[in-house]
Amino acid sequence: MLLLTLVLLAATSAVFVWSGVYEIGADRPHWALTEQAISSLRDRSIERQARGITVPDLEDPQRIRRGAEHYAEMCAACHLTPGMRETELRTGLYPQPPDLSKHGVHDAAEAFWVIKHGVKLTAMPAWGLSHDDAAIWDMVAFVRKLPTLDEATFETMAGVPVNNGHGGHEHHHHDEAGAQDQHEGNASHDGDDHDHDDHGSH
Repeated sequence: MLLLTLVLLAATSAVFVWSGVYEIGADRPHWALTEQAISSLRDRSIERQARGITVPDLEDPQRIRRGAEHYAEMCAACHLTPGMRETELRTGLYPQPPDLSKHGVHDAAEAFWVIKHGVKLTAMPAWGLSHDDAAIWDMVAFVRKLPTLDEATFETMAGVPVNNGHGGHEHHHHDEAGAQDQHEGNASHDGDDHDHDDHGSH
């Protein structure tokens, strides 16, 4: 009887998957049961995989500063920074990445594992394919401090301004506008000088 039940469940599951009726679009949430199953699978897997990882010294200021630079380049568009509004990339992601500027990470070993290996069924990439363990520990060290930082401190540590939500940075646009105004102003002065020279030559 148990065997027959398992066979029927497997057959039903296969028919369901093959039918294509499940809404797979990222703009439609999972069913509650599906979300619960995936969340439990993810959390238990990360907890198990992270066992035995030895956590190094994460209080080294240089390590934290290097991590800030990595975070600004690789993580901010999804996980945000102090003072950053929602980004276009983050808005379209499901499940929504955690806002690390507010929540940080609670377990350094698990954070290291997630950054290194990524997570299936999310937009979290496996950064270990392109970065060594030292760089990943730098990011862990920084993310642990991130919720304690304000916007100015983050910008100083990371060496870049807060992202403007479009993949650029706020004051870069102001600088470009200022440069344009200065260029137009110089052009105006050049024209005035040219006119003055022309009148003077007559």
